Amino acid sequence: MGSSTFNTTIGQIIAGLSSAAHAAKLEEIAPFPKPESGYTRQVIHLAPRTQEDAFQVEILAGKTLTVDCNRQRLGGILEEKNLEGWGYPFYRLDKVIGPMSTMMACPDGKSRKDFVPVVGDGFLLRYNSKLPIVLYVPKDVEVRYRIWSASSKVEKAVQE
Repeated sequence: MGSSTFNTTIGQIIAGLSSAAHAAKLEEIAPFPKPESGYTRQVIHLAPRTQEDAFQVEILAGKTLTVDCNRQRLGGILEEKNLEGWGYPFYRLDKVIGPMSTMMACPDGKSRKDFVPVVGDGFLLRYNSKLPIVLYVPKDVEVRYRIWSASSKVEKAVQE
């Protein structure tokens, strides 16, 4: 077997293991606690990427509410916890306050259903495809997410 064939085979094995890890149930990864009464456990499995340190995950927890032309927001803090004995992080959103709103007069007076996010500290996480992102949130909160990436262009500060 040539060196390039061997390296290709090793690469395929590693890719297969990575895919198998993403297919694993949460309980097969680590003993994350069951959600408490009034909470749900929501999980995000990220796909492997090259240079994962160039990416971040924004957690968009929120509720679908009836809104008008004003900007609506909910408030809360996403706290990082540690799975004892494992060192794996998980996240908990305890209290959601609001909604808070701008107070503009809406000329058309119309309302619509829209997703209103919780804003506060702790909602931007580092990208790590090796572990799932495990979140415990109140039952009436939906979790969405988006991936942010760093620009390849790096600027230099000016000394003044």
